[in-house]
Amino acid sequence: MRIQVSHETVYRYGQPARGVIQTLRLTPRNHESQYVLDWRIDVSENCQVDQHEDAFGNITHVFNVDGPLSELRILAEGEIDTQDAHGVVRGGIERFPPSLYLRETPLTQADQAIADFAADARKAGGDNVLAVLHQLLDRLHEGIEYDDKSATTSATTAAEAFALKRGVCQDFTHVFISAARSLAIPARYIGGHFFRADGATVQEAAHAWAEAFVPDLGWIAFDAANGLCATDAHVRIAVGLDYLGAAPTRGARYGGGDEALDVTVRVSCPFNPSQSQSQSQS
Repeated sequence: MRIQVSHETVYRYGQPARGVIQTLRLTPRNHESQYVLDWRIDVSENCQVDQHEDAFGNITHVFNVDGPLSELRILAEGEIDTQDAHGVVRGGIERFPPSLYLRETPLTQADQAIADFAADARKAGGDNVLAVLHQLLDRLHEGIEYDDKSATTSATTAAEAFALKRGVCQDFTHVFISAARSLAIPARYIGGHFFRADGATVQEAAHAWAEAFVPDLGWIAFDAANGLCATDAHVRIAVGLDYLGAAPTRGARYGGGDEALDVTVRVSCPFNPSQSQSQSQS
């Protein structure tokens, strides 16, 4: 599938900010089922944008801007060719052994409720790791309601979202990771984009799903918010232990008073121009 993505982030400051430092994880990489045809990063202010790789192999862009500035715009856009690999992820950069992704973080720490939920999935799946993971996928998709009406925030933990039984794709992903790790299955957070041809599902600005390690198969991508393994509709951008390690933008500012954030994402298929979606977050 040929997918076009336009991801614009706008910061507005109540008072002019004296300076801003930003790290971006907005650029996809090639792997066996994903090829980046074209991609660019544009920042509204005149500054030097340096490209690096972080510890996980994500492409990052770092810049700082001297103020005063009342608004900052960041645009990431491009075109990606994807293939359906039935969730199997091969050919990516792997800096660490799978065991690293057993490491708990504050956002993914399992409480007793998640541990019990995972144990029930293991009973149903038996000794087959892939079957257990599909049990987690199906049960989370059925048991948690997708809700983008501010029931959760970027700081909501897996345990909190699981107790609420509602959340956005980030929450589904954190709960899936937490449950998998409680079963000693390595799992990690993936940030990216998802093309829905029918536009029926309301999504936040960027999408998220998990990858879990299955012996003899490798990393398999599970999108619990949509109840499926990743397909050619998924564009993989960044990997981390949790959301904080794969967040599209992270940074700091000096001054500026109150801050308003607006994110607008457009995901489209140029060969099917009528089947596209626009998402926005304020």
